[in-house]
Amino acid sequence: MAEKNLIDTPIAPGAATENRDFWLMYSKTIIYAGTAAILILAGWFGYQHFIKLPKEKNANEAVFPAENLFDKMAATGFNKDSVNIVLNGGNLEGTPVTGLLKVINNYGGTEAGNRAKYMTGASYLHVNEFDKAIKFLKDFDAHGALQVESKAYEMIGHAYAEQKKTDDAFSYYKKAANVNDKDESITPDALMLAASYAEATGKNKEAIDLFKKLRDNYPTSASVANGDVDKNLAKLGVTD
Repeated sequence: MAEKNLIDTPIAPGAATENRDFWLMYSKTIIYAGTAAILILAGWFGYQHFIKLPKEKNANEAVFPAENLFDKMAATGFNKDSVNIVLNGGNLEGTPVTGLLKVINNYGGTEAGNRAKYMTGASYLHVNEFDKAIKFLKDFDAHGALQVESKAYEMIGHAYAEQKKTDDAFSYYKKAANVNDKDESITPDALMLAASYAEATGKNKEAIDLFKKLRDNYPTSASVANGDVDKNLAKLGVTD
């Protein structure tokens, strides 16, 4: 699949399935899209709450340095030292950074604290702390921002896949694919991920259903247009 060439993350967790390391294959794509979506979400909530609620203002100020470092890692790659600063705080080139865990503890009820849960879950995923990644991503509330919600579900799926909890992983990959049928940018990729994971883990009937849904509902998507979906269906014995 085309996404495979996009991945150069420095952290390579163990294979999630016999045939594919899905986290390695999709991690950067997911974080790129998830970060972009969370920034849109952050802008909206900043407009709504930054002036109105002093606590929200303080929370946004507290989270900003860690959020800025997280954005840089999303663009260039995650490493354990930077993730440690993002999560636990520290000093980065003379700039004090309040860790996301402290932001969540002090401002958990604010939207900045909510964003911190998303970034914390994503950061833990990149350093192979899968239970913690699952916990914080499940605590995160996208508040109707469907693309962000889809990406959070995908990352939960990756965490379960790395733990070889295939049923849980598949469940969350399907959730990611079903968040918004009208979305033609995120949803086709989520369907391709869910279908490919189903195929790789022996869920052939589910894989066929998902590949067909992708082919029939999103004919202009890259994976359909380049023939990948038809190739996968053919491998599963479907030629119509």
